[in-house]
Amino acid sequence: MSLDSHFIHRELFAEPTTLGGTNTLGSSNLSLLDSCVSCLGKTPVTASYVALYVSAVIAVVVTVCGNLLVITSVCHFKQLHTPTNVLLVFLAVTDFFVGIFVMPLQFVSLIESCWFFGAVACAFFNFVSFHLPTASVHIVALIAVDRCMALSDPFFYFKKITVNLIIIIATLDWVFSMVYCFTLLYCNGFFTHALTLCPYTCLIGVDEIWSWVDFVLVFALPCSIISVLYLIIFAIARRHANAIRAANSQGNPNARQNNNVPKRSERKAAKVLGILVSVFLLCVVPYYIASLIPGSINAEVFELVLNMTSALFYLNSLFNPIIYALFYPWFRKCMKIILSCQICSPSSSVMHVM
Repeated sequence: MSLDSHFIHRELFAEPTTLGGTNTLGSSNLSLLDSCVSCLGKTPVTASYVALYVSAVIAVVVTVCGNLLVITSVCHFKQLHTPTNVLLVFLAVTDFFVGIFVMPLQFVSLIESCWFFGAVACAFFNFVSFHLPTASVHIVALIAVDRCMALSDPFFYFKKITVNLIIIIATLDWVFSMVYCFTLLYCNGFFTHALTLCPYTCLIGVDEIWSWVDFVLVFALPCSIISVLYLIIFAIARRHANAIRAANSQGNPNARQNNNVPKRSERKAAKVLGILVSVFLLCVVPYYIASLIPGSINAEVFELVLNMTSALFYLNSLFNPIIYALFYPWFRKCMKIILSCQICSPSSSVMHVM
């Protein structure tokens, strides 16, 4: 399938502005400005309009507060300072910023069908809406690598994989994502042409080559790694569970002392993180499938589908802390301690929460 007219639609109003793989933003400025019409105040206030805003506010508040609880829990309680939890903190920080900077602008633009916030906000919105999902996808891939290593070779994992090492790797991933997204926007003329267009839209067009690069780096490669590694993880977990059952049935008291057999908590963590990754893929895959729909279909339907799937993409940031609350007893215990202000106690950081 040709990607000549594929546009990365991580913002609301990305519209086809390339022709034959050549960016035409600069040459089309005049015609776009001529057809630019103010959309301010054109959305009627109805019951559904108010309901959409209430839902958007709830989604933003839950996303921000939920991920802030995750960050506070892991950073404050020393018992939670593990390599896997460090990756969860980086993912929560990414989701927290999505809730602060991306979701409010995205939801307002989606409800109003209009960009109210000007050129500077458009530049910032496009940068963070490219950078944060890219970083998020890569961190989820790192979580899959982390769990696969912990289950396949526990002795090596606990000896070599440290919190400091994971912090360095995750930080480098964030830096790579920032550089990559700035380069993508710059090479597609966003900072030179796109910001001079109609102030009531927030446009970014991406040429054919960059479309393929983004598709591979942000979706195909990391999601393939995630899927393959979790198939390996589940196979390892099943094999270890069968080995432990066989040893127990033979009355082997040393079965649980084997250093090469992951603890039950490790296998449970793999299952919970498998749920997290599955939800993540369910939120991400529809957007990329929709973005590859041929441009010959009705433009309004195409834009509506992209808007809905991109909103689902961002809503993944809301689902993650809900998953932690449902499946991690330590997170529920941390929530109680934080919300009851017991965290203010001088010795709270050494409390047992697991």
